[in-house]
Order: sequence, then structure tokens, then C-alpha cells
Amino acid sequence: MKIEINRHSDIPIAQQIQENIADRIRSNLLEEGSKLPSVRKLAEQTGVSLMTANKAYNHLEKQGLIEKVQGKGTFVRKSSGASKTENEKKLLSYDWQLTVTDYLPRAQYMQFNTGKEKIQFSSSKIWPNLLPNRYLIKETIQILSEEPYILSTYGEGRGDITLRKEMSAYLKHLKIAIEPDDIVITNGVQQGIDIVARSFVGPGDVVVTETPTYSAAIDVFRGRGASIVSIPVDENGMRVDLLPSLKNKPKVIYTIPSFQNPTGTLLSKKRRQLLLDFAQSNEIIIIEDDSWSEIYFDSKPPLPIKSLDEYGHVIYLKGLSKTLSPGCRIGVMATSGTNLNRIIAAKTITDLGTPLLNQKAVLSFLRSNRMKEHIKKLRIALKLRRDRVIDLLTVYAPKEVTWIVPKGGVNIWISLPPWVDTNEMLFEAKKFGISFLPGSACYPKEPAMNHLRLCFAAVDDQLLETGIKTLCKIFTTFIEERNEESNMPLV
Repeated sequence: MKIEINRHSDIPIAQQIQENIADRIRSNLLEEGSKLPSVRKLAEQTGVSLMTANKAYNHLEKQGLIEKVQGKGTFVRKSSGASKTENEKKLLSYDWQLTVTDYLPRAQYMQFNTGKEKIQFSSSKIWPNLLPNRYLIKETIQILSEEPYILSTYGEGRGDITLRKEMSAYLKHLKIAIEPDDIVITNGVQQGIDIVARSFVGPGDVVVTETPTYSAAIDVFRGRGASIVSIPVDENGMRVDLLPSLKNKPKVIYTIPSFQNPTGTLLSKKRRQLLLDFAQSNEIIIIEDDSWSEIYFDSKPPLPIKSLDEYGHVIYLKGLSKTLSPGCRIGVMATSGTNLNRIIAAKTITDLGTPLLNQKAVLSFLRSNRMKEHIKKLRIALKLRRDRVIDLLTVYAPKEVTWIVPKGGVNIWISLPPWVDTNEMLFEAKKFGISFLPGSACYPKEPAMNHLRLCFAAVDDQLLETGIKTLCKIFTTFIEERNEESNMPLV
């Protein structure tokens, strides 16, 4: 088993080893019952001390991912359902593929979103009944009937010109004056983040993110070998006042100013201007991830940072997948100048262009003026869900649990006492068919283990109350039991 160690990283080496092995176990690259290298062998393979290798294994054992069998070695922990014969076969098996070096960063989505749980609070998405699926299906069928050539041709690398024109007009409502030729259609915001990172971020480059932040963005920047600098978030969003005191100049700042993922906080108008001023003074690129600004529950959020941008410092990303159709995977990237040319080149290398059929289906929806009505109804439905979940938490959650009430978006950031590890809690929740995103996934550096992100938009209405009540019972159990363990005297 080959494990690449980044000795220039701020992450401790033992933690890098532990996370690498944990990723392989959770994503089934290492099957249940597989035998792991001995501590000595692991130390040799990674070029670390025996103490460091042993520390990594001890943490994995504490997480319940591996088990040590006296006289036999260390194995990936087996589920109780496997038969003895099956387990013995696995213990003796040898997977040659594990000897092949890979260069994959941790993949949080693969770790925590198995898709098997009946009540999924883990993924930031919207319940299908709240999305215009029927209309999109109808339009797709009609498009195929009228334009069957779509299935036998590539679209333009930067995106269909008619959709880019429509998005240019759409963005003007957000006071973003951008021409169709300055827009690139992507396969969702996630691809946009990846394209920008591959265009401008290399090993050792400093990237500033909020902390906590969107876990998949962390994966992208780590995959590029970036040095990630974390800026904390308070009730007004990123602490931009801390930027001038950074030791090393950043190349890129990644921010989610409106209903930040995972905390749901809102970057104030004043801070948006200060952030842009800092970027302009220091020739820094801002990646503005604007997936949720239309989903506000009270007053509108401040205008996007891009609306204030005169000199092309902001690369603006707008997602339609979340609010319209996750299956269509349509996102918009808006920028200008030489940055645009580099991004178009990177996008073309990646996939030659976003599927034309998906673009045409979304275009039809935008042109029909249904988008405005859909977003209006979505706001009402999601506000009702948010209020319902907050009411349930207020009644059933133990007093030690706190949360941030979001003014928009789909996530609630929940905090438990410091002695509770939500990674461990997730294993217990899955026994009841419930998933959530442990907060540790949202920290670029040393993670805080006692938080979790709960998406209130993705669960069937009929299961929402059951899920929250059950989760609150699990909160109570973990708070009481782990508190007793933390207070046990050392002997």
C-alpha cells in the first residue's frame, strides 16, 4: 500500500497517514477484513518513525475502522454480518492494486454520502418533489423531437451561445454586467472550482478559504498541492479584517459570501467591499461561489462581490444544479481578460464542453420565465422546512447543543460539547438509517470534531420529524456517555 506524504503540509504526518487509510476504507478501496501492513512495514513504506505509524493506527482503531488481532496483525474492521468463512478469505486475500501509487486527495463526498441511508441529512440538495422535474422531462423530450442532431454533435467548449446570452441577461438582475462571450457553462459549480484551481493553483501556492468551508473545495485545493490558509467565520461571514496580517500573500481567495456552506452565515456588504479592496491591492483572484443567494428567507442578501468588480479580480461561479436540477449539472462561470482565455482552455481540455442536451433543457426553462416563479415557491417551502427543524431542535435537542439559524440556503450548522466526536456519532446514526456531514470534513487543517452540518431540504416531509427526533436522542446519548468517559480518572 503506497501512501504519499506531503512533508511541507501543515497537517501532521500521522494525521495524513490516518486520513489516507480512512479514505480508502470508507470508499471501499480497502475491503472489510483486509490485512494491513504491520506498524514496522507501514513505517518503512512511508519513511516515518515507528511512533508516527503506530499513532496513525491507534487513531484509526479509535474510530472503529481497524482492529488489531493478537498474533495475527491489523485488519480493516469487519461488519458483524459477515460469516467467519468469508472473513477468513478476506484476511488471506492480497490485493495487488493497493501496491499501485495513486495521487488522489481525500474525497469527502465518497466518505460521508453513501446514498444508502433512508434519511439523508448529509448532502446539500433539495427533495425532488420541490424541483421542476416534470417540466424539464417534457422539454427534453420536445427538444429531442425537434433537434435530434443534439445527440450526435459536440457543443461549443465555452457553452451554448443561446444559453450564455440568457445567463448574461439573468445575471444583470444581480447587477453583474457580463457579456455572453465572458461566460463559460460548466458541469456545476464543482467543476468550476476545479477548472479555476487547475488554471491558477499549483504546489505551494497559498489559497485562503473560510473555515469551516465547503468540503469538496478543500479536496480540490489539496489535490493541487496548495497551502491552505484558514480564515474563521463569524455571524457576518469571513473575518476579512484578518487578511492583511497574513504572513504569505495568497494567490487565490475562495469564498461563499451568501449563506455560506456549511454555516449558513452571510458576508456583510461592508466586508464584501473590504475583501475586494484587499484583492485589488494585492493582485489576488477571488473565487466567488454563489450557489444559494436566491434562496433567502427574509431580506435579500447583499449583491454579489462580482457586481462590485471593475478590474477582473473576481471569478464568479453560479450554480443552477442545486435549485433547478442536480441531474443536469449546469453551472455558470463569469470572468474576463486573459483569465477567461486560460479557463476556456482548461475547460476544453477537461471535457470538450458541457452536454448540449442539458444546456438546452435549462435554456428552455429560463426562457419560459418559470425560473422566477419556481425560486419564489422554493423559498417558501424551504423556509417552512427550516422553521420546522429549528422548532424540533428547540424541543428535543439537549441543552448542550447549539446551532446557527440560517437566513437562507439549506444547511444548519450544529455544535455539540467539545468531548463529542461527530465522526463516531455518524456510525451510530447510520444504524438508524440517518446520515449527516461531520464538521471535521469542513476544516482544511486541524478539524473541530464536535460539529455537524444538517441539510433540511433533502429529506421527505414524512421522515423529517422522525429523523430530527432520532438524531436528538443520539445527541443525548453521546453527550452523556462521552462526558462520563472524559471525566474518568487516569490510572
